Amino acid sequence: MTLELMAAIAGVGLFLLGMVIFTEGLRELAAEGLRKMLIRFTDTPTKGAMAGAVATAVIQSSSATTVTAVGFVGAGLITFSQGLGIIFGANLGTTITGWMVALLGFKFQLGLFAMALLPIGVLMRLFAKGRARQAGWALAGFSLLFLGIDAMQQGMAGLEGELTPTDFPGDTFFGRLQLVGIGILITLVTQSSSAGVATALVALNAGAISLPQAAALVIGMDIGTTVTAALATIGGGTETRRTGFAHVIYNLMTGIFAFIVLVPFSHAATGWLAADPSRSAEVALVAFHSFFNLAGVIVVLPFAGAFARLIIWLFPEQGPQLTRRLEPKLHQDPAAAVDAAIATTRAVYVRTLASLRPWLLRPSTTHAQPVLSEGRFDEFGKAIEATALYLTNVRATPDQPAAYLRYLAAIHALDHLQRLVHRCRQDDRLLQLHREKNLSRFSHMAGRVFKRAVRRPYDARNEALLRLLERRLIDAHRPYRARIIESAAARETGAADAVACLDSIRWLERVTHHVLRIEHHLTAAHATTKNQPASVLPQAGAQNKTAGAARSS
Repeated sequence: MTLELMAAIAGVGLFLLGMVIFTEGLRELAAEGLRKMLIRFTDTPTKGAMAGAVATAVIQSSSATTVTAVGFVGAGLITFSQGLGIIFGANLGTTITGWMVALLGFKFQLGLFAMALLPIGVLMRLFAKGRARQAGWALAGFSLLFLGIDAMQQGMAGLEGELTPTDFPGDTFFGRLQLVGIGILITLVTQSSSAGVATALVALNAGAISLPQAAALVIGMDIGTTVTAALATIGGGTETRRTGFAHVIYNLMTGIFAFIVLVPFSHAATGWLAADPSRSAEVALVAFHSFFNLAGVIVVLPFAGAFARLIIWLFPEQGPQLTRRLEPKLHQDPAAAVDAAIATTRAVYVRTLASLRPWLLRPSTTHAQPVLSEGRFDEFGKAIEATALYLTNVRATPDQPAAYLRYLAAIHALDHLQRLVHRCRQDDRLLQLHREKNLSRFSHMAGRVFKRAVRRPYDARNEALLRLLERRLIDAHRPYRARIIESAAARETGAADAVACLDSIRWLERVTHHVLRIEHHLTAAHATTKNQPASVLPQAGAQNKTAGAARSS
């Protein structure tokens, strides 16, 4: 009995390893396409639920889908209620694993077939390139899944007569509650409801448990994911906590509903199986699993907006507002983490321009005082440092080209933003702009263009206007320099004032350049996320040719 039990446990281990590798391979293979699909088809919670179910069914991981949804909400790509739709759908998508086991694992003896596929998948992972390499990893994981099921079946077969339904709690109210508790415990140990469902299916197939007992276990396994979700919120940001506890509340609701309908289901399933001996108890079990998850989605979706408001009320924003999107949990998904960093960069950029713009548009006066707050720019500087540190822990690689190019865009934008914030601390240059008529004219022009950039995000015309402004400043710089120096030589202007004027026009020119480059990189990153042509993407080392070598500081 000991050897058989060890074989069954080893089978669970193989299944879990297969799930991890299978999911990782599928994520690498299909992640970018699924991200774009999730963004495109989540304009309502209902569409979000369908997209979440499809995404989870494809990559075999509700956690990965949930992390992506958290990233989208944090980046402002979707609303929290739309994100909830994805999370609800992800729960339904996880049931596809049970269908795969029930329809393939028992009807076909795939153990030998899986053993043949495993080395092929590993060799593809080791020696192939690009998508073939990713497909090889998914194939290796798929093979391990069915090798695990085969090992579990063999172990359970050896326990025939040793382990029977009478060894488990009976079909009473408290017996069913005990089985739900066992299901929760199994999920806590395996950290995977899919592995638990597969184990229940194998035990049911071997006759170790009855269908009602298996159904109660599956309810517990579904509820068990809420404990995992709650634990995952520890140390997380606001969006992680909101998502985690929304998951907890939703799964508890569906679990209670499933427990209520468990007895009617047991009677109906028993009659259905008795009517035709060829019918499968395993199929009945996964149908029940899908049914109560689908019912939960259908019931809660009409109230997604109200549910989202409740969760937001329960978990208000905490911590620094600018860096609230930088969720540590998103590091599991490089693309989602990059989106969060880009959203944070844009928030700091908008706040910086909003602080600078009123001063640029002030009437010309010799008595004006700087309106910029040193403390405000300290806050911006800290947010930039936090974002750069966050990106340091993101593993974006060329294997995921879209995420990698967004990562490059984020680094470029942060570099220019840091220098922009540094320039904004130079109050003396700001004062001088409004002491000289020609400089004041350029200051007002810059203020109007910056205002438009803030009010119309990701508008291609912003970049065109900024390029035009920069070109005008560059063209005006040389003649202005000659004129102001001649004025100083003629003692019409003090030498110190002449130097200050030249510093100010250079300052405005460089500020405009940094704003232009930030706008370019953020717009390019946004275009990639929204699945627009790749021609707008930034390339490493790309420079604005019109700026010349004068932008080096």
